[in-house]
Amino acid sequence: MLDPATRTSRLRRFRFGAGGEGNKDEGGARNFIRLAQHAEDLGYDTFAVPDHLGNQVGPLAALGALSQATSSIRLATSVLANGFRHPAILAKEATTIDVLSRGRLELGIGAGWLKDEFRQAGIDFGTPGERIRRLDEALTVLDGLLRGETVDFAGEFYRISGLQGSPRPRQGPRPPIAVGGGGPRMLALAARHADIISVATRSTPDGKLRLSDMTIESTLERVDRIREAAGERFDEIELNWTIAAVVPTDDRVAAAELALKALDSGYPPTIERDAELTVDDLLASPYLAFGTVKEIAEHIREVRRRTTMSYVGVFPTQMDAFAPVIPLLREE
Repeated sequence: MLDPATRTSRLRRFRFGAGGEGNKDEGGARNFIRLAQHAEDLGYDTFAVPDHLGNQVGPLAALGALSQATSSIRLATSVLANGFRHPAILAKEATTIDVLSRGRLELGIGAGWLKDEFRQAGIDFGTPGERIRRLDEALTVLDGLLRGETVDFAGEFYRISGLQGSPRPRQGPRPPIAVGGGGPRMLALAARHADIISVATRSTPDGKLRLSDMTIESTLERVDRIREAAGERFDEIELNWTIAAVVPTDDRVAAAELALKALDSGYPPTIERDAELTVDDLLASPYLAFGTVKEIAEHIREVRRRTTMSYVGVFPTQMDAFAPVIPLLREE
């Protein structure tokens, strides 16, 4: 793992994104629009729509609506499950949204990880290797079609014959592509294709997040894998991460101690406790933020200094709590 002092990459300006899981309540589609408008009012740069088959809106239709219901906030998918859509169809929907939004689309896509959703829909999930190879091909196809090029492609999963991408996107040469991942193969794939990489924690086969991956040390290892795989294009890639919990407090140590007790007791159940962490581990974690507004802002600066990650995401339940931090970092 490289020491921060040996890293020569320039630091990007901060950007701030809000996730969109607030569409599960009664009247969810209408509430979802209000949530995106609220994120825009709070000063977030991006509003991201997830892609699941459960009780929530369809991401592409939602972005089409948001392209008209918002005016400046960028619109993202976080992230589309590649196995749900053929890349030729996705490219047309994506460029249409880019045109409708006047060039505000960020297309996030991943290999898909929630096996039960594929099973329920009768869609082949495939092995991890198959999903990664399928995504590799899809990203190659998308790159050409999103540019408005004529694509010929013959691969293991997709065959494209003389198809021209249309409509031409508003952004040039194409809307940015974001890929998220935590494992070595996904990070290497993202480093080859993506403009934005979401540096995520790895998940277990049953969909739990690995606690060990939440440390700053583990995060640095993942960033260094991206750096090695990307080579000279590393400085062209924007690195993103999502803070899972924002805890405003005047005593960040006490708050971290309470969080550690909760983890030790098995809460939340979505986290796999595969490591024994300390209070200092939690306080330094990029994925947690404890303290006053100024302390959280300084924590995020330190994460960027050590990792070069600059694109900060929060979940919708954390939008209001994190919003006061944005003005402190806006021009940095």
